[in-house]
Parts: sequence; structure tokens; C-alpha cells
Amino acid sequence: MTRRSVSWRLVTCLSSSPKLSLNVLCLVVTVFVLLQIWSFHITLQPILLPPSLLTYLNNHQQQQQPEVSHNDCLMEKLRESVTFLPLKDLRYSNKPLEGHTWFMSSLYDNQTKGEVQYQEFPSESSKGKLLCLKGFDKHDGSWNYYALAWPQALPVNASLKKGLTFVSYNHYDYGNMWHGLSAMVPFVAWSLRNQCERPQRWVLYHWGELRFNMGNWLKEIITATYSQEPEFVRFGDENTPVCFEKAVVMRHNEGGMSRDRRIEVFDLIRCKARHYCNISSSETSRPRIGMTLLMRTGPRSFKNVSAVTDIFKRECKRVQGCELKVAYSNNLTFCEQVELMRNTDVLVSPHGAQLTNLVLMERNSSVMEFYPKGWLKLAGVGQFVYQWGANWSGMKHEGAWRDPFGETCQFPDTDRRCMSVYKNAKIGYNETYFGDWARSVLERVKKMKDVVERNHGYESLDGCMC
Repeated sequence: MTRRSVSWRLVTCLSSSPKLSLNVLCLVVTVFVLLQIWSFHITLQPILLPPSLLTYLNNHQQQQQPEVSHNDCLMEKLRESVTFLPLKDLRYSNKPLEGHTWFMSSLYDNQTKGEVQYQEFPSESSKGKLLCLKGFDKHDGSWNYYALAWPQALPVNASLKKGLTFVSYNHYDYGNMWHGLSAMVPFVAWSLRNQCERPQRWVLYHWGELRFNMGNWLKEIITATYSQEPEFVRFGDENTPVCFEKAVVMRHNEGGMSRDRRIEVFDLIRCKARHYCNISSSETSRPRIGMTLLMRTGPRSFKNVSAVTDIFKRECKRVQGCELKVAYSNNLTFCEQVELMRNTDVLVSPHGAQLTNLVLMERNSSVMEFYPKGWLKLAGVGQFVYQWGANWSGMKHEGAWRDPFGETCQFPDTDRRCMSVYKNAKIGYNETYFGDWARSVLERVKKMKDVVERNHGYESLDGCMC
């Protein structure tokens, strides 16, 4: 029997029996209503999904939370992987100043011809890492440490210092005027090249050993140059690192700087010192030719101060407009020294730290230097620092007189053991030589004064470059 014939018989049967048709209709309506009720109920129940689809949806829904956990884990690993190295690398103790030095020996300086050699953190060369330091040893730099760390993953327990920090390495000391100034000059040069940016604080190292102060003269120079007294970082715990938002490190003093760069720096220092001390730069406030005998007491002082003074006083009187002053730097305040040098055209002084004041004179001023017996052969290159300083700051070093007489050493004059005898000896005088020398220098200064108005400094107190 075909499907069509079955359907025809069912229709015939229903049409022949009205009662049956009514029953079938009621049944269909009832089933339809029941189906609608069941459909509504099932939508309120959890949908059962295949296990693989359920896993995918759960992973997608929780995608953000595992990512945060992964980042936290990564930062923690970076934090724990920060490696601290000794600030003073004893492997280079036989050549501490060569190459990249024994201070922070794993790092290299930024070097541009004629400019200061420095390190900056963070920077491209540090790949964006910050400098971190720890340890407070004042006697052995190998017990103080440094490391580089990502800003987001600083070492455990580290504190962060905001702003700019200057980190200075000095192979000599911060008490001596010249050695201290030599360590500060590159920072001033860096500031000049970087919109006159000034530091919030300083970290001072000598052979990797911490220092917490500097000589008064140098501190005044820094205060004048940056218009704020220097603050020195102190480390409270040897195991608690201190990291710096921005740090600049110098470890070669003025090494690598061109003469023009050095003169530029000393011009700024000179100008800022006069501004700080409120000293006018007007030519009418100074003598026509100022000659200053800047004396010492004790080691390397003149044996007969009055005789030396009389020689230079006599020669100064020969020159119209020349005024002679005799001063001892240890009896003068910083600003008194600044003013004295402002009025000095010819500086006469024994070799010693007080000669550092020469950088405060006007450009093209003259310096006459004196040594005890024995220095030329035994004192090494350090005896020439003020010749270099005069050249770097735009002055004229007029030579030096070396006393041929003095104490007798039991060893030959070329024996280095004799330096302990000669180092702090006093200086005699030669009236004829001193007189001729002073006369020659004063004549040159007078001719220069007659030719051109000697004011190569700044026109006013507001004329400093920074």
C-alpha cells in the first residue's frame, strides 16, 4: 500500500466521523500547549555543552586574569635576578684609572670628542635601566655595590630617589680645593649641555668608599653654581639598595674635555660665584692693575715673607695704577676670596691648593708660581696642575721659580725618598730674579691694558649662561 493511499483513507475516516475528528483536534491542541510549556521551562535550565567547547569558553573568559599573574611572576623574577657587583673591582687595582676604571668596571662611558666622559641612567646605553647602589663602607670600596634594574622591577626592599642624582668618583679627595674642583668640573659641563639641569642630591665616592662631605671652598662653589647647597646621600643599611630615577656618573674628572669646553665651564663658575657673592663686574670697581701675593703658612711658605713682599711692592710702584695686596686664603671667607680674585691681574703664590683661586680671576690674568728645592725631579706630574689649570681657565701661567737651596737629603737628589724632605720645605727668595720677573710680567699686563679694555667676563650679574 502506498503512502498516498494511507493518507487518503485517514482523511476519509476523519471526515466520515465528526466525533473522532473533534477528539483528534483536542489531542493536537493539548500536545501543542504541553510542548510550549516544556520549551519555556528548558530555557531556564543550564545549557549542557560539549566538554571541549566548555573548556574553550572558560579559558577565553579568564584570559585577563592569567595574564596579570604571569606579569607579576615575570616582574618578581626580574627583581630577584638583579645582580650587585663591587663598586671597586680589585682585579684592576694595578691600573685603577685606565680604560673603564676599577670603579663600576663593567660599564663604559659615553664618549664624544672634546666632551666629558660620563654615564647616564636610564639611557639608551643602559637599555632603560636605573642605577642602584647599596653599602655604606667608608674604608673599602669593594664592600659597596652597584647594579642596574628595570624601573618596574627594582631590587627587593629598594627605595627610589626621585629627580637627578650626581654620582662622583674621585681618585684623590674632596677636601683639597684643586682635586675637589677637578671632580666637579665635568658635572658643570654636563649641565651646560643639558639645559642647565641641576641635581637634587650627590653621592660621593673615593676609591669606591663613601664620603659625606667636601671642603668648604668647594661646597661654596657648588652652592653658587647650582643655586642650592649640595645634599649628600647616606645609606642607612648595607642590605637596603637605593635606586635613582635619573643618575649621572663621572669617574674621569675633566679628562677628555677640550680646552674650549673647560674655559666655558670656568666662565660659568666664575660668573656664578660673583653673582652668589653679589660682586659687581664693573671695571670701575677694580684697580687698573691688581697684583696679589696669596701667601701660605707652614709647608711651602716663604721663609722671609717681608723680603718677598718688599720686592713685589717695589716693582708694582713702578707701574702706574698698580695696587699690591698681600693675603692669606685661610683668613678669608669664600666671598672675600672671590672679590680678591676679581681684582687680581697678577697672582703671586707658592705651589699649593690656594692657587685654585686662579680660576676666579678674569681671563688672561697672569700666575707666578714658586716651589721648594727638589720638586722638579721628584714630585711627578702633579706639580704641574696649576699650569694646566691656568691654561684650562683662560689664564696665563708665567712660569715658575724653583728654589735651588734647601735642606740636604742623605740620599742622592734623584732618590724618591728625598721627597719626604722636600715636599713641605719652605721657599727662599732671589731678589734680582724676583724683581726682573715681576717687572717683565707687569710690563706685559700694562701693554695689554693699554691696547684693549680687559673685560672678557660677563657684562652684568645676570649674564651667566645658566
